[in-house]
This record gives sequence, structure tokens and C-alpha cells, in this order.
Amino acid sequence: MTQPIELYFWPTPNGHKITIALEEMNLPYTIHYVNIGKGDQFAPDFLKIAPNNKMPAIVDPVSIDGEPLSLFESGAILQYLARKTGLYAGETPRQQAIIEQWLMWQMGGLGPMAGQAHHFLNYAPEDVPYGKKRYKDEVNRLYGVLNKQLEKNEFVAGAYSIADMAIYPWARLWENQAQDIAQFPAMKDWLERVATRPGVERGMSVGKEAPKTNLADDKEAQKILFGQRAG
Repeated sequence: MTQPIELYFWPTPNGHKITIALEEMNLPYTIHYVNIGKGDQFAPDFLKIAPNNKMPAIVDPVSIDGEPLSLFESGAILQYLARKTGLYAGETPRQQAIIEQWLMWQMGGLGPMAGQAHHFLNYAPEDVPYGKKRYKDEVNRLYGVLNKQLEKNEFVAGAYSIADMAIYPWARLWENQAQDIAQFPAMKDWLERVATRPGVERGMSVGKEAPKTNLADDKEAQKILFGQRAG
């Protein structure tokens, strides 16, 4: 019997990338909640797995080479799970390159920019009009890029892939990023297509039982999340 992958998780867009992948790939897993509003990401045992003090992270007791493997960084985890299963990463070198291109687009562009938009629009302790406009405008530009790609593809890289799994949890939060979905009709249709996949529904439901934190009002959680702290 396959030993379950241990997933260190909190219900954020980056966390849900991995629960979606695990569900879509039909891999057994167990959840270890890392309450990032309480500082669990700085616990010594977690730092042994994820030295960058960020979740998600995984421990696969029996990895591709038969030995235990721990991994952090959501993009790296998605690529690893795809290699482990042979699913959702392309069947030819060309397909693989296109999928990885859009995965890197999410990791280096949409994720960081949308995260900054969330911060300045919803959580910053003081009003910073420049920051709000800067990141809202950049997210708008990125969704324009995504929309154009989806005008000619049912899914981001053609066939459904780990690129969709990476982008969807961020793109579904367009309202929090002060975007108008009417500007991006192809993206809107794609969001609806992805949302109805059973694996996505199951993956997105993980964490609903986790304690809720009203980050906008919880100053201590803000200090933990947004302050600089050495691992």
C-alpha cells in the first residue's frame, strides 16, 4: 500500500495548489496544519522541512527513488508530483516546456504580484495609494496576458495541467485584487471550467475546518505574517 504523503498546509492559494494536485493525481496524503497566523511556520521541526519558513511543504516517505524526500516551494512540489505520477505535466518535451513556462509565470509573476495587491489593498496598516495602484495595475496586466492565452486554449497550456492548478487558486481571488472580471471573459470561462472539476472541488475544500483568522483586524497575526523574522 502506498504510504501517504505528509502535507504541511494552511488554506491559502499556495496551499491549495498542492491539495488540488494531490486530489487530481489521486495520491493519498495526510494534513499537518501550519497556522501561519500563529507562527507555526517558525517551529524548529517545520524549519527542518521548509527552511524558508513558508508553507506548503511535503514529506514523501517513499519518493521516486524509494527514499524519503522533503520538499518546499509549491512550484517544485507540483513538478515533483507530476513526475511521480506521470500526470498533468505534458507528454512530449514541447508540451512539458509550455506547461513549465506558465508554471514559472505564476510563480514569478501572478503569485507575487497578487499577493502584494492583497497586502496593500486589504491588510497594510496604513494607506499607501502608490502600492495599491502599482500592484492592482500589474495584476490587471497579468490577467490580460492570461486572458489572451485562454482565448485560444481551453486550459492555460492547452491540456489541463499543473499550470492550471498553480494559477487557479490565485486567479479565483480577482475581487480581492480589485479586478473587474468582465474585462477578462476568457479567464472567467476558464475559472468556471476549472472550478467544476471534482479534484479541484475536493482540493479547495481542504482546510475549511481550520480556525479562521480575520487578518484585517488581528494585529498580532499581521505582525507574525508581515514582520521580518529569521528562521
